[in-house]
Amino acid sequence: MDLPRALGQLADIHQQIAKGEVYRGYRSLPVAASGLMGLAAAWAQTPALGASDPMGFVVYWTVIAACAGFVGASEIIYNYVVHDDRAARRQTKQVVGQFLPSMLAGAIITASFVHLSEALIPVLPGLWAICFGIGIFASRPYLPRASGWVALFYYAAGVALLWNARGPEPLRAWWVGGTFGAGQLMAALVLYWNLERAPRS
Repeated sequence: MDLPRALGQLADIHQQIAKGEVYRGYRSLPVAASGLMGLAAAWAQTPALGASDPMGFVVYWTVIAACAGFVGASEIIYNYVVHDDRAARRQTKQVVGQFLPSMLAGAIITASFVHLSEALIPVLPGLWAICFGIGIFASRPYLPRASGWVALFYYAAGVALLWNARGPEPLRAWWVGGTFGAGQLMAALVLYWNLERAPRS
């Protein structure tokens, strides 16, 4: 018997089975907390930052995104390091691997636009939302079906933000914080309703 071929077939079977399983690493509370961070950051941002300092706007929201991303993924990280067995860690890698390319694309777009011209910065909030929606769509085989509505929300918000990104108009905090705050709260509701609430007896 060809052992390497048999092992490869087993790995393929395991991957197909994993695709049929809903990933339970995302939890509603950390995801909701990340959304509240976005709303709080929008409320706290001074209007002058968006009106006269577009580079400061990008730095501000990049830092907020990194902090909120860490909070949203905190339980995944903790479980991966402390509790998960090999199979659970493999599934976490698969799910995160589906989501990360869109985040990397968002980072590359941001760095490129900042490097090219400050005039391009007003389109970034829309592109960030679309990249986030792409990441959710890519992860959807491992998430509850209703997560597709969350991805569509980010798409629609991204299109609206791009449509309204007109030249010298000041960058508004709620373009980013409102979009991601509402989107993350919606995602938390989907996770809670589909994975965490106690079934009715």
